[in-house]
Amino acid sequence: MLYHFEKSWNSYKCTVQSQIYIPRRFQHDEEFGEEIVDEKDVFQPVEQQFQRKTQLEHILLRPDTYIGSVEFCDRTPMWIYDASEKRLIHQPISFVPGLYKIFDEILVNAADNRRRDKRMSKIEVQIDRQENRISIMNNGRGIPVVWHKQEKMYVPELIFGTLLTSSNYNDSDRKTTGGRNGFGAKLCNIFSKEFTLETSYIQNGKSFKQTWTDNMTSTSEPQIDVAKSEDFTKVTFTPDLQKFGMKSLDHEIIGLMSRRALDISATTRGVKVFLNGELLPVNNFPDYMDLFSTEGPTKTKFIFDQNRRWQIGVGVSNKGFQQMSFVNSVWTLRGGRHVDFVVDQIVDCLMTEIHPRLRKQGIQLKAHQIKNNLFVFVNSLIENPAFDSQTKETLTTKPKLFGSEWKPTSGFIKKLLSAGIVEASATLAKQKQLEKYEKANTYVRTPQIEVPKLVDANEAGTSKSSKCTLILTEGDSAKSLAIAGLSVIGQDKYGVFPLK
Repeated sequence: MLYHFEKSWNSYKCTVQSQIYIPRRFQHDEEFGEEIVDEKDVFQPVEQQFQRKTQLEHILLRPDTYIGSVEFCDRTPMWIYDASEKRLIHQPISFVPGLYKIFDEILVNAADNRRRDKRMSKIEVQIDRQENRISIMNNGRGIPVVWHKQEKMYVPELIFGTLLTSSNYNDSDRKTTGGRNGFGAKLCNIFSKEFTLETSYIQNGKSFKQTWTDNMTSTSEPQIDVAKSEDFTKVTFTPDLQKFGMKSLDHEIIGLMSRRALDISATTRGVKVFLNGELLPVNNFPDYMDLFSTEGPTKTKFIFDQNRRWQIGVGVSNKGFQQMSFVNSVWTLRGGRHVDFVVDQIVDCLMTEIHPRLRKQGIQLKAHQIKNNLFVFVNSLIENPAFDSQTKETLTTKPKLFGSEWKPTSGFIKKLLSAGIVEASATLAKQKQLEKYEKANTYVRTPQIEVPKLVDANEAGTSKSSKCTLILTEGDSAKSLAIAGLSVIGQDKYGVFPLK
């Protein structure tokens, strides 16, 4: 069979019996520098090579773009909540980021409702490990059970079952919610075997219930009834665990989800959060920080400050710089500009106070050495926040667009100085200076003057010379006696010199 190839500046065209095909790939012959076509590619029609997918199909095919990886991550030290013991545990865990994210989208949606309705007072989270089912309910203002004339469907169905719909698209509105791009809850729906939405909207006296199945590809007819006695919105979903390489919800992902419920209890002011029917033991942000305190005689003390949109906590860390940060109830795992904004101010103030004191002691202190001794908590409300990706692990909004600011007061810095920051920073600075000095002198012996009759210690003139002793004798005969003694105690730290 005869193939005819034509090469343009950026593509190949292959003609076979009057039909045109475009090869998917070429193999490169390293020895002769020729491109060899795989015959399977030659016979593949362009309709198979180049395809257009719907948005839903694209999300399922490329989930990492929307919810992060759907494979287990490497074991990473992380804080999880043990609900049975009511305590936080810091341990390496392995979980599927995508599964965590679809849960978190619904949880943050519930917290967002508090910003819309100040009467909201409760969030209930149920995690059923036996049925692999999760439900999240809030008693804030319900979703309007109103027919959308343009889209020809009820509003709840529009915002939970139709992609690229949101109330967050108007950037002229300065909102402090976690939702941003119109994916949110729909991503949870898409990656679930079953997803049920219930809401009660007292304002027009109607309630709504609808169920989607098979990754949002099948939908039941909405049930419209008389509103219940109060406003609420409840989402119940069964994750499609097969898409996450799982058979059931394991204790590590449940521990992480439980800790996120604890986060919401701490960061959403005025809201009580229940986990599997039990009220979580956190009423405010300081309560939350105390759960991270190191147990024992050296229990960590966190210094707290707040204003209308910022809650800040700082303590001493003995494990390098640590941070727990939130933007509009979203957990920013990797921090971002809100954390930098807070930490940079704190470090600058501490440097101003500490540096002159330590300089008098011959200690050279650097900014990063102070930062490495800090455990920082940041709970912030940022207007129209921007993140590095849909997974929202890092805030990228510039400080001038935050819509508010926080500045450390002199009283706050004074409390930090009495909390052990000075001692920890000085210890670290001394250690670094000593390591640097020893590294510079480990293999370098200070040049010595030739002194007749001197038997020097082996470590004299090195970084350990301060531990050496010189034995002085009256004359040569006494010197010989001393040298004989060195055969017993060694000559590393002892030298001998006769005075005459």
